[in-house]
Amino acid sequence: MTVVDAPGTAVLVPPGAAVPAAPPAETGLQEAWPGRRGRRSLTIPRSVRRLVGPLLLVAVWQALTAGGVVSARTLAPPADVYRAGLELWQAGELQAHLLASLRRAAAGLGIGVSVGVLLATITGLLRLADDLVDPAVQVLRAVPVLGLLPLVIIWFGIGEAPKIALVAIGTAFPVYVNTHAAIRGVDAKLVEAATTFGLRRGSLIRHVVLPGAVPGFLVGLRFALTGAWLIMIVAEQINAKTGIGFLMNEARVWFRTDIIVLGLVVYGVLGLVTDGIVRLLERTLLSWRRGFAGS
Repeated sequence: MTVVDAPGTAVLVPPGAAVPAAPPAETGLQEAWPGRRGRRSLTIPRSVRRLVGPLLLVAVWQALTAGGVVSARTLAPPADVYRAGLELWQAGELQAHLLASLRRAAAGLGIGVSVGVLLATITGLLRLADDLVDPAVQVLRAVPVLGLLPLVIIWFGIGEAPKIALVAIGTAFPVYVNTHAAIRGVDAKLVEAATTFGLRRGSLIRHVVLPGAVPGFLVGLRFALTGAWLIMIVAEQINAKTGIGFLMNEARVWFRTDIIVLGLVVYGVLGLVTDGIVRLLERTLLSWRRGFAGS
């Protein structure tokens, strides 16, 4: 007697012998991935595991400074940075500078993200707008943001406006590019199916095109958040009296590498926190989408 095995291989079974049962079919990409069978998932929460990388970075930093590979005057060790941060926090200075930076970043992000989404939606949905607007946006995107610093000072002065403007300009482009690409990347078969079921243009955009563009928008938002903190370091050195960038600039005058590194650490932590917020948004807004999450 001949029986076909699950993988498609013919197996000879003697007469009267029991026919081996076929193994249960695996469902889902995770179960079908090689090496997943028989493995147990780690019990450590993923949020805790994501902290291992930054902690290893701090450990390497401590080892380099403690071993004398890097001079403490060139790069302050973690203990000195911690003490400097504690002193500034107890004096209330660190909180004040941090809040000033957060206000500027929030204002610039609000403007930049809004402009980027608006332009991407218009050019993504309308071919004429794409032909007229997209080339100009691509030209402006190639101009270095910090290269606009002299013009921004001439246009907006040396108050808060140029700092917010630089962040807005630097965050608008990544949101625009990724959202525009996501809109144009919506599967045409979905559009055809929705049209077949009688959805009009407005409903089609609202229920098919825009939800399909959300993943691309979130990718652009992650790039925009990272860019905002990078631009803020330079922006807050334009006649600023508050902000983490101002704090770092003042520390440079007095050769306080511990405070300079503290400012960099604060920016890094802010980047990690904002990236976590976007990841939370992804899990909330894209709960309907199942994708590959690694093996």
